[in-house]
Amino acid sequence: MRVYLCAQPVDLRKSFDGLAVATRQVIGEDPLCGHVFVFLNRRGDRVKLLLWDRNGWLLVYKRLERGVFRRPREAGPGAGHVLLEGPELALMLEGIDLRGARRRPRWEPLANAP
Repeated sequence: MRVYLCAQPVDLRKSFDGLAVATRQVIGEDPLCGHVFVFLNRRGDRVKLLLWDRNGWLLVYKRLERGVFRRPREAGPGAGHVLLEGPELALMLEGIDLRGARRRPRWEPLANAP
């Protein structure tokens, strides 16, 4: 399961169908694929997560009473989304600002290895 954070603010008055349309138009992914799609409002104090499970939509909505959600990193030029990992999303939802955090190098398999 992947986590896609929308690169631009979204009107969070939208519900299931409106966010599904934003998933197709802004993020460029199929909302029925089973991945998690994360949307922030313009002020950054509210977030909605949209997910399709096997038989219906799941919508999670969180509002911060103080402070704002911080994106772990900004999208590249022309990108409609930022791909997050599950722990990054969990920390973001807890209100932790990851922009100054450094990620240690990870092991990756060699591309040409047998």
